[in-house]
Amino acid sequence: MITISIKENIKRWWKGLTGAENMQELTKLEKEILAFKSSLRRQEMIAGERYYEGYHEIMRRERTMIGKDGAVIPLKNLPNNKIIDNQYAKAVDQKTNYILGKPLTFNSKDETYLNNIKSIFNKRFHKTMRNICKNSFNCGIAYLYVYYENDTLKFKRFKGSEIIPHWRDSEHTELESFIRIYTTIVIESGMEKTLEKAEYYTKEGVRTYVVNSDKLIFEADHQYNLITEYEMDNEIPVSEMAMTWDRIPLIPFKYNDNELPLIRRVKTLQDGINAILSDFTNNMQEDSRNTILVIKNYDGQDLGEFRHNLANFGAVKVRSTENGDGGIDTLTIEVNSENYKVILDIFKKALIENARSFDAKDDRMGGNPNQMNIQSMYSDIDLDANEIETEFQAAFEDLLWFVNQYLAYKKLPVLSENETLEVIFNRDILVNEAQTIENIKNSVGIISNKTLVANHPLVTDVKEELEQIKAEQAEEQAQFADYNNAFNKNVGVGNEE
Repeated sequence: MITISIKENIKRWWKGLTGAENMQELTKLEKEILAFKSSLRRQEMIAGERYYEGYHEIMRRERTMIGKDGAVIPLKNLPNNKIIDNQYAKAVDQKTNYILGKPLTFNSKDETYLNNIKSIFNKRFHKTMRNICKNSFNCGIAYLYVYYENDTLKFKRFKGSEIIPHWRDSEHTELESFIRIYTTIVIESGMEKTLEKAEYYTKEGVRTYVVNSDKLIFEADHQYNLITEYEMDNEIPVSEMAMTWDRIPLIPFKYNDNELPLIRRVKTLQDGINAILSDFTNNMQEDSRNTILVIKNYDGQDLGEFRHNLANFGAVKVRSTENGDGGIDTLTIEVNSENYKVILDIFKKALIENARSFDAKDDRMGGNPNQMNIQSMYSDIDLDANEIETEFQAAFEDLLWFVNQYLAYKKLPVLSENETLEVIFNRDILVNEAQTIENIKNSVGIISNKTLVANHPLVTDVKEELEQIKAEQAEEQAQFADYNNAFNKNVGVGNEE
């Protein structure tokens, strides 16, 4: 671990501002940021985030027609429902809860090290991991940033759409540096202003820039105005030291090896579901006041007036002539709801299959499903969970390096080379508890009690449960011993008589 004083950091930044080498680097960063912001990859990431939040393509749809000159023009007088049935968000939540609905479990023979690990990977960390998992589905990759705050190790999620990674290798296993772009709200002259920033992370530290019309302005320009010449030549009293790592403190958590977001598989299917529901509602709402009308002997000439009277009064005047009776007929199309229902079911099943999630209302779940039916229903999501777990296990190896560095800094025990830490993802799968308990009963005497307890659906902490069983057994033995002693005394008294 390398430590650099804040004074040295500021001097380095300030010196870098005037160097030709820094200007070349600045130009390179500007081009990278511009290319990333306009790339299809980032647009796909943002689409995944938008669709999860409920902002779908259907929201932009308009009812249109071909105009007199052949151009497409919007129609304002027809129903234009924009209904969203967010099956994509449901699939993301299902997959996230399946793999990280329950807290992670850590196993190691080194009890002291294990207790230290559990204090770091606490409930707050579990919440962060859930957000990372969700973002990895939406963007294909998400990042965990490791940092110090108040002399304590902290973790923060960075979205995939914010990060421009610089990989050392083609397999994307190790980072050399990275850029983070994000927006923040600042107050200037009493008014809120949205400011875009870019942070460039290297082993030497972090450089912060303000993005202004795709140009980078080194934020040390602003900081220097707050620093006196005395403070530049002496240690700044606010904080004595700033710390940097020997590695880039950013851990990539990938959805899959190719870093492809889930939205790529299901976007067209989700759009189809929204379109079917919206079209069905539109057709149901097209009544005599906005559908096609055939008018016979209308008592008037202006069709605009006709529509106005129909909309306001629900009636219009017609007249009969010697050529025929007056009247109004409508050209309508029968709306068969069964057709929409069939197509909608096809789209939903296709989305579930392509998202590799599961249908909780599956026919196999009717009655009292056996475990084989449940496992069959979960087969697709299980395959996807295997892949993401492989990626996350590799990420945890990198994360543990930073944790061990922190423990060493705190002079706490670090895991020895001969020992390993096992990270277990407790998948939240539906089980037939009655069948599981029956299987455990039938296995008594065949396998160890520890294995039986670990697989019991009512047990959350195996170690605590085994200790409780041991304590209850000891209490029962003590009570039995007291009973024997009392019985023997009573028998002895009867013999004396």
